[in-house]
Amino acid sequence: METRKYRNYILRNYNDLPQLQRLTEEEREAIRVVGQVLPFKSNNYVVEELINWDDVPNDPIFTLTFPRKEMLSKSHYEQVKKLLDNNDEAGLKKRVHEIRLKLNPNPAGQEHNVPSIDGIKLHGMQHKYRETVLFFPSQGQTCHAYCTFCFRWPQFSGMNELKFAMKEADLLHRYLKKHTKVSDVLFTGGDPLTAKTNIMAAYIEPLLTKEYEHIRTIRIGTKTLGYWPYRFLTDKDADDLLQLFEKVTKAGKHLAFQAHFNHPVELSTDAVKQAIDRIRNTGAQIRTQSPLLRHINDDSQLWATMWRDQVNLGLIPYYMFVARDTGSKAFFDVPLEKAWKIFRKAYRNVSGVARTVRGPSMSANPGKIQILGVTEVQGEKVFVLRFIQCRNPNLVDIPFFAKYDKKATWFDELVPAFGEEQFFFEKDNLLGRHGKDTDFLWE
Repeated sequence: METRKYRNYILRNYNDLPQLQRLTEEEREAIRVVGQVLPFKSNNYVVEELINWDDVPNDPIFTLTFPRKEMLSKSHYEQVKKLLDNNDEAGLKKRVHEIRLKLNPNPAGQEHNVPSIDGIKLHGMQHKYRETVLFFPSQGQTCHAYCTFCFRWPQFSGMNELKFAMKEADLLHRYLKKHTKVSDVLFTGGDPLTAKTNIMAAYIEPLLTKEYEHIRTIRIGTKTLGYWPYRFLTDKDADDLLQLFEKVTKAGKHLAFQAHFNHPVELSTDAVKQAIDRIRNTGAQIRTQSPLLRHINDDSQLWATMWRDQVNLGLIPYYMFVARDTGSKAFFDVPLEKAWKIFRKAYRNVSGVARTVRGPSMSANPGKIQILGVTEVQGEKVFVLRFIQCRNPNLVDIPFFAKYDKKATWFDELVPAFGEEQFFFEKDNLLGRHGKDTDFLWE
């Protein structure tokens, strides 16, 4: 295959794209204005092979990577535009920071998940669940393109005080050596596969030794398959990366490749299909996940098609998420009841091999909360919920109820059913010995 050279498009050069001439002046201006607040980056693969420019600005992949006016509130948009028009750099910087802080830049209590070792706060790690540690390599704190819905948008916005990242491999390894109940390490970001293979190898290869027998699964959370499949095909160290994957599986570890696909079109190119084959040939398993997003994939038939396509390509449908309550969520959010109905209709229209998927799931502060349905109990309409994962593993898979709210789009908007003042896990400090999120019960 001919080598494909990566080229990105950001605020500095997006006007170089001839395709943008299909947009109105206001639509092009929106990229510049919204891009001051929320990070913007696309690339030549996305632009040339995924976006249908006959359908912009409504094309789902265009909406997935290019800012639109509606992603900010009307007042915030006008404030930023005015400061830009007046060339007020100092005022713009100040107001943009203020707006970002109002967009819930650190959702689901992520700051409570940061562990310590020997008195050192590990700001490039999260340890929310007993079995799984997340690691954010500092060399992977970007992406091949930025999703407009991304809940980790502060990572790319210069908000360093909210950034999760570290490069000290020895601290990761020391922590894992001490915490033998951990079986899974998830490399995430940003996108860890924007880092060079030798960087990733420095983190991963020590975990293949006998000292880390308790580590059974290496996970890599990445959007690279969807946004730059040439990372596995023609990039200079593509073969080295695949050899690293093979080394993991030959060491008897499970390599779980956590791929993000938001729309079936991302599965349609020859490049992505070839990349999938190369990854699977290393012994890795590719699991797929995506949030449910208005304007992009809020359609049950689309999800059923996507899951079928994934199975046909040898992938394992894994999660349908509810978009987190941050950034441009107001543009993308879907009421919880509608999310459940979309999931249910899609789920019942695929065969059993695609029903490995779970959802709709909210990665909220207490844990991953699945919407099991809407029903009536004791004359009251309720949401039926359960923990797929939880800070307290003893609470996993216990059904509980929330009062029905047709407008609710996130767990924090729900209240307990039946007149209860608290959900069951809020009683008796079930999430912490002293009622604090930082009291990890599994330590």
